[in-house]
Amino acid sequence: MTGYRFVLNQDRDRRDDWAEKLLSLYRDIDGFLLEHSPEGPYLFDEFGLSGTVFTPMFKRFWFLDYYEGFQLPEGVGYDRVRVWREACTAHEATEQVSREEIVKLYYDYAHGAGNGALLDGWSVSSFIFTPPWQDRPWPPRDKYSGAASDEALGLVA
Repeated sequence: MTGYRFVLNQDRDRRDDWAEKLLSLYRDIDGFLLEHSPEGPYLFDEFGLSGTVFTPMFKRFWFLDYYEGFQLPEGVGYDRVRVWREACTAHEATEQVSREEIVKLYYDYAHGAGNGALLDGWSVSSFIFTPPWQDRPWPPRDKYSGAASDEALGLVA
């Protein structure tokens, strides 16, 4: 929930608080991986259940990279989880979703409107199927300066 609450946040002054909460969770995962599987890239010998469970979250959190500029720091506390995250998101079994798709579909969330709720003045959600996300322009990165219109994002004609 921390990642979703982070992207839904609309208060620029709370951004660092949300980033630290998420970093704390990554440090916990890093510690677990170091204890149970210090050699990477996966938790066990190959991509398995743990990767299947965590990879959708790792991929969805690409919206944090894009809209919040969130990155895992280099160094102790993050290096092992970074290796695991990168291996999981690069695994061929997880190729059905792309960074571009996540960023475009989760634009509503970046402006505080989750689960298909509409932003003020919008007639459709960024989660609609048509037009396809591939045909839409990339949304603005700066979520704190106001939302683009659904028309500017290619959601309506």
